Amino acid sequence: MPESAQTPDSTPAPATPAQPARPAQHSYPPLEGRARTFGTIALSAAVFMNVLDSSIANVSLPTIAGDLGVSATQGTWVITSFAVANAITVPLTGWLTQRFGQVRLFVLSVFLFVLSSWLCGFSWSLESLVAFRVLQGAVAGPMIPLSQSLMLGSYPRNKAGMALALWSMTILVGPVVGPLLGGWISDNYTWPWIFYINVPVGLLAGWAAWQIYKERDSARSSLPIDRMGLALLVVWVAALQLMLDKGKELDWFASTEITVLAVVAVVSFVFFLIWELTAEHPVVDLTLFKFRNFTSGVITIAVGYGVFFGTVVLLPLWMQNTLGYTATDAGIASAPVGILAIIISPIVGKLLAKHDPRIIATFAFLVFSLISFMRADFNTDVDIYTIMLPTFIQGAAMATFFIPLTTLTLSGLDPHRIPAAAGLSNFVRLLFGAFGTSITTTLWENRASLHHAHMAEMARPGEPAFDAAMAAMQHRGLGTGQGAAIVNGLINQQAFTLSALDIFYASGVLFLLLIILVWVAKPTPAHGPGDSSAAGAH
Repeated sequence: MPESAQTPDSTPAPATPAQPARPAQHSYPPLEGRARTFGTIALSAAVFMNVLDSSIANVSLPTIAGDLGVSATQGTWVITSFAVANAITVPLTGWLTQRFGQVRLFVLSVFLFVLSSWLCGFSWSLESLVAFRVLQGAVAGPMIPLSQSLMLGSYPRNKAGMALALWSMTILVGPVVGPLLGGWISDNYTWPWIFYINVPVGLLAGWAAWQIYKERDSARSSLPIDRMGLALLVVWVAALQLMLDKGKELDWFASTEITVLAVVAVVSFVFFLIWELTAEHPVVDLTLFKFRNFTSGVITIAVGYGVFFGTVVLLPLWMQNTLGYTATDAGIASAPVGILAIIISPIVGKLLAKHDPRIIATFAFLVFSLISFMRADFNTDVDIYTIMLPTFIQGAAMATFFIPLTTLTLSGLDPHRIPAAAGLSNFVRLLFGAFGTSITTTLWENRASLHHAHMAEMARPGEPAFDAAMAAMQHRGLGTGQGAAIVNGLINQQAFTLSALDIFYASGVLFLLLIILVWVAKPTPAHGPGDSSAAGAH
């Protein structure tokens, strides 16, 4: 880690994969004046573009799915494909940095992100859009960790906390702006523009970053890469994600394709574990799981993030497909999630200096559980302000979830193991975010079918309620077929609403159970704000 990117006590900040292991190199002095200001803006713009793209598509899914002629469940591939590809390339950041240099890699990542964004907007089918989203997610992997490393190197050691705060603010603004911008663009223009807007931002950010940082690159060296481990990683992750995405469509294990995907996922995963535990230069250091805090922290962050992200995707889908809200309204309802997170994050950094991170993380899960149970009380007549309230409160949970658990996960590790540990932690978290999206949307449809079947039993000729409803509609001049269609539509609306409420309630219970995992970890020494990070919060 460059000297300029260290905290005041000259120990590496236990943050993210932002400090990939690399050979000895020159220590560059901090930037000064205008160069530091423009460097901060360039790095922040690139990070903002990346984070924005992770949230902007959520409220646009119904529009994208409708335009491409696919179901809402198939439309979620737009999100999961990006997340999986992004997760796979995060552990490679260290190796790629040593091979290309952190500045070259960062700028290349930004320009490739711009190209893939343009291709996403140019997509003509779901298959082409998913393929370009895979490319976009893959090239985005190094952007977040390297941006933090460059940001830390731009500031003096005694201002490392300020650098981290500026970086974290950029990360947390994305969830506020993304849904608003995505909804507005979808309603007033066409969905490709949610990707096209990255082009001018990315070109300017990449050009500015190169002009400012090109003389401050890290040393490069050719190191071996675990090709077999990487291949096995890609195979089992892709097979498992495809199985989750296509399971509902193909009737799960009644389909030969799903069965084959399951076998491939299990077999390649087992071989991956064996290979990585014996390889000389593993792409993923699985021996980190022998540390109690790391194991507890990674599982807690991953499962918690998976449940959280699944509900983040479900809420705008339910609002638009079931309640008839516009994409703009869904964006407005989703946007407040970042407000409290931005306000509270700096406070959390100070609290960690004096309080056990397990206590702060417990508070986060209690808040996550509270807002889940609040949503479990929604109904089809819910107004947008009622929907916005738990979303606003959720910001407090986000701020107290990522930072303490990241600190807890990396506590007790030797400094040289922190980059690999942070990379593995982010890989698992991003992976579970994709899995959570697929599982949540699949459960939503399955539970809706179950509720529809139960209600349909009472909505048939001979049942007093059904006969009364049909008589009332015939009195208004509607035919039998029209009346039956209206009743079926109402049943569908109620079925998908009840299904969403089931998932919200189950999420609340899961968040409470995760508190147990938090306390499996050992207590850690207090950390100051300069030693914590919100790196996981993107």
